[in-house]
Amino acid sequence: MTAKLINKTAHELHAMLKSKEISATELTDEVFAQIDKTEETIGAYITVNRENALKEAKAADEKIASGDIAFLTGIPIGIKDNICTKGLKTTCGSKILENFVPPYDATVIAKLNSQNPVVLGKTNMDEFAMGGSTEHSAYKVTRNPQDTSRVPGGSSGGSAAAVAAGEAICALGSDTGGSIRQPASFCGVVGLKPTYGRVSRYGLVAYASSLDQIGPLTRDVTDAANLLNIISGVDEMDSTSARVKVPDFTAALKNDVTGLKIGLPKEYFGAGLDEKTGAAVKSAADLLAQKGATITEISLPHTEYAVASYYLIAPAEAATNLERYDGVSYGARVAGKDVPEMMTNTRTEKFGAEVKRRILIGNYALSAGYYDAYYLKALKVRTLVKQDYDEAFKSVDVILAPTAPTAAFKIGEMVGDPLKMYLQDVCTVPLNLAGLPGISVPCGRDGNNLPVGVQFIGRPLDEETILRTAFAYEQESGIKWELPGGAK
Repeated sequence: MTAKLINKTAHELHAMLKSKEISATELTDEVFAQIDKTEETIGAYITVNRENALKEAKAADEKIASGDIAFLTGIPIGIKDNICTKGLKTTCGSKILENFVPPYDATVIAKLNSQNPVVLGKTNMDEFAMGGSTEHSAYKVTRNPQDTSRVPGGSSGGSAAAVAAGEAICALGSDTGGSIRQPASFCGVVGLKPTYGRVSRYGLVAYASSLDQIGPLTRDVTDAANLLNIISGVDEMDSTSARVKVPDFTAALKNDVTGLKIGLPKEYFGAGLDEKTGAAVKSAADLLAQKGATITEISLPHTEYAVASYYLIAPAEAATNLERYDGVSYGARVAGKDVPEMMTNTRTEKFGAEVKRRILIGNYALSAGYYDAYYLKALKVRTLVKQDYDEAFKSVDVILAPTAPTAAFKIGEMVGDPLKMYLQDVCTVPLNLAGLPGISVPCGRDGNNLPVGVQFIGRPLDEETILRTAFAYEQESGIKWELPGGAK
């Protein structure tokens, strides 16, 4: 089989479907052939939805035949396994939800389904989105298609790996502290975290409710803009969704950065940044300067405290959100002689080590005598981090930074050192604390020939500027996604 279709972007395939050059069934068959070929090695999916997906492809072909085609009609897509899908298992990568089938669709799924895509299945993830490597799934370790001895990043590692390996044309992930952008960087694809509130969280299984946001993982910036068009918008089921008009994000895709003011935060280019990674990111800034952008060094002085603040706030919210998994209403139950013992047995047996660690941290931070010393102080730091960005955006239009301090690390390299793993989030968590949009785009390779991502950060609800900048960079750099060696 020549992998002629799985090598293409969603917008290229949309054009081919629209012109009836190909059929949705033909495209879906090819993607499933790739899944059959590579999934045993890559491990991108927890649940493969083959039978239903083939029915959806046939239904999409009927829609197209009648002249009714939207952007995602007939496009095979993967969904992170913490986004509720009616009638399709949603496990969050955890044994506590191993047999949970949601009775409703998340709002983003309802929006996707209105366009008749082909839902291939649910992608692997760190349990309850708590992790940066997809090694903390209760089901399997996902491997990076760029180098199968390495992690794909996390927690949306299954979605990023599926898109990179040709096992999905595009995918949805969620980002609480970098969980879309960091896997995108590691796997050599595009990952967009929208502004907090731009996309409804209804039906996204909560990790940290003030930080979580759903976004797309795609092969280029054009696909990211198109998916953002589909999933954005106010939702009466989510009181935190922004009551603002959704622009056409594809209108921002102009290869022109003339006069754009780009800030380089000195704190993001300090200790811990791999030399080759830093060089690739700075070369992206140089290229944009050649295109007419103005590059200025800026300071975000509270960046060094962001990771510590995040790892108090996120676990505190997680400890509260995960209280519902008690073996009573839904999810797994492990028997005990009474209710307290049943709850203890259920949580002890069905939660993984990283989830337990974060629940303990969160409960400790919220406990009497420690609330002011830890949690309240972390909230104050969060405000300072946001103020740093507010100040910076008075003088620049967009901020350019590394997505991660290194390229993908080896499987098992950091799993025994949680603190080292947490410090991988240094470039991504500040955006979640401040609620800002960010996009990671491939910008080169490191010394091991692994992908490196550059991150463009924007003002709240200004996805248009980061998409414009990312698109211009993508066009000028000539760096295009291609099927990596681990998926051929």
